[in-house]
Amino acid sequence: MTAPQIYVSFPGTARQALTFYADVFGGELSLHTLAEFGRSDGPPDAIAHGTLSGTVAMAGSDAGPGDTPVRFQGLMLSLLGTAEPEVLHQWFDRLADGGSVVDPLAPKPWAASDGQVIDRHGLHWLIGYEPQ
Repeated sequence: MTAPQIYVSFPGTARQALTFYADVFGGELSLHTLAEFGRSDGPPDAIAHGTLSGTVAMAGSDAGPGDTPVRFQGLMLSLLGTAEPEVLHQWFDRLADGGSVVDPLAPKPWAASDGQVIDRHGLHWLIGYEPQ
């Protein structure tokens, strides 16, 4: 790995969340349960470790007993310029489905197009691109 990668502790929704992100961004999804890892510190089907590899890479698990699940405040996941504008608009729309648009993805006075969305799992995304 050459850059930081987000690792999210989900509140018992890691399977749904990581599957959602794989559906939005594509890539290869790998999920491993507590039972597969021989752990008994939670439900056997809870996600002990999951990874999404591809253009957008991330990892996560279900928060264990005593762990704090994700709460995003003052932090955005930036996808500025990570794909062609058409793809970025598709990602924005799919992340907004069941979530909330903070700022529509549109041209801004500084000439770039960008926007913000909080998805259904609580992650805050900044998506945009420079004019072509």
